[in-house]
Amino acid sequence: MLQIAFIRENKEATLAGLRKKYVADAEAIVDRVLQLDQQRRDTQKELDDVLARSNAKAKEIGALLKSGDKAAAEAAKTETAELKVISKGLDEDLTFIEQQLQNVLVTLPNLPHSSVPEGRTAEDNEVVLEHGEKPALPAGALPHWELIKKYDRDGGPFIDFELGVKISGAGFPVYKGKGARIQRALINFFLDQALAAGYLEIQPPIVINEDSGFGTGQLPDKEGQMYYVKEDKLYLIPTAEVPITNLYRDVILTDNDLPVKNVGYTPCFRREAGSWGAHVRGLNRLHQFDKVEIVQIRKPEESYQALEEMSQYIQSLLQKLELPYRVLRLCGGDMGFTSALTYDMEVWSAAQQRWLEVSSVSNFETYQANRLKLRSKADRSDGPSKTQLLHTLNGSALALPRILAAILENNQTPEGIRIPKVLVPYCGFDVIN
Repeated sequence: MLQIAFIRENKEATLAGLRKKYVADAEAIVDRVLQLDQQRRDTQKELDDVLARSNAKAKEIGALLKSGDKAAAEAAKTETAELKVISKGLDEDLTFIEQQLQNVLVTLPNLPHSSVPEGRTAEDNEVVLEHGEKPALPAGALPHWELIKKYDRDGGPFIDFELGVKISGAGFPVYKGKGARIQRALINFFLDQALAAGYLEIQPPIVINEDSGFGTGQLPDKEGQMYYVKEDKLYLIPTAEVPITNLYRDVILTDNDLPVKNVGYTPCFRREAGSWGAHVRGLNRLHQFDKVEIVQIRKPEESYQALEEMSQYIQSLLQKLELPYRVLRLCGGDMGFTSALTYDMEVWSAAQQRWLEVSSVSNFETYQANRLKLRSKADRSDGPSKTQLLHTLNGSALALPRILAAILENNQTPEGIRIPKVLVPYCGFDVIN
């Protein structure tokens, strides 16, 4: 959530950032925020004045009673009672105004970093770099949803989409045999790599309450994209970012606690998979999928260096998996609601002849921390120190479905599907045939 003090002191910069994210009626919304903020401050000042007068009058009553002036004391008591009525009304007004202000603030997305390119759609994203050679596949190469049928054995295909439809519905594949073992291999590989890079492994809940959804910005923006358990008022997580970042809700960290580097594997659930076409076939878009997520919490002055380090780390995973990839800097119109700067990593699918997004790594600056009330306090021996909001970052490291799709498609040969060397010790075989 944007900080009201920043909006008040930087109205034009706020408007420029909102326009870069194509927020409709940005000026009207900001004007409403500033109007409510002024009302809030005026009401708070009036309430403080009334309370001060009431406190002073209470002291005056004691002095009058002590001096024996009962008539003046009774008059002062009457005035104190009137002031209490006024203060109660002002307190109710203040609560109402603050709620109105909060309701408007939560509709505003994070402001984009200065390096975010202009643009409205994915076509306007900036290609930062490409790495690796696109493989030349043999004649008759197949996309993964057809390729798995080629290796249908007695137990059925190693990724069974039809069985998933039978059990749950479209978007819930069943992994069997070598398909399940590759899934487990990828998860363990990603976790081991993160641990070696200094991340602390977390196994969080995969359902969250409304406060957690609000803290990281999924609520009230993305209710329609999450599965909801009505009886318990719980949501299935869209990503491990949500529960892991919420570990630090209402927490004050010290210098000794920073930086925070967490990693977690979870299944993820998203209701969005409903469109049609080759771009969402097979593993390209699912309702349930596995992902390893990295989360960092940093001091503001360190966060953009941390973002670059996280990007390099995710790229190192793709390099070890021998996958050609590219890095995109997302434009203002294609960025997430809560992000200040996002890099997308896409791998090349040789059979589909298209790029597949497999990771997003983002810096949210103070946007999530403000909602979470996540702050730091410096360790000082010369007296008290002020708290400051921290910066939160997260990235997919990595999401499995499209990684697996690219591995299967890019490594198909006449002899079978070759497994990347780095995964062989994890899955125990080097080819699917």
